[in-house]
Amino acid sequence: MPEAIASPEAPAAIGPYSQAVRCRGWVFVSGQIPLDPRTGELVAGGVDLQARQVLHNIAAILAAAGCGLDGVVKTTVYLVDLADFAAVNALYQEFFAAPYPARATVQVAALPRGARVEIDAIACPGEGV
Repeated sequence: MPEAIASPEAPAAIGPYSQAVRCRGWVFVSGQIPLDPRTGELVAGGVDLQARQVLHNIAAILAAAGCGLDGVVKTTVYLVDLADFAAVNALYQEFFAAPYPARATVQVAALPRGARVEIDAIACPGEGV
């Protein structure tokens, strides 16, 4: 039976979905946009600041599930502008180490609340703490 995971250290869901769901040990983190969990507001600044907040939000949700970023096996990065790819890539390396998670990056027409980046993640059971 799937179990909803929630962390007060990450922004509340802005729709009818869970921050994450654990199923058979796997943790599926819903797409996170750069919302400050204290204010619920979009983080101001460039895509690097927004991506940093997104990854902090993902880390907080994984911590609530008893995982860490080192347990992430797959991410999908959604960018409004693929010109931001290099900046997000540089920041991504601050949060993940080799072996890096599998990843897809997709350009989208728009993201909720005017965000420039959204990332979702899948973490492997028993990995990371």
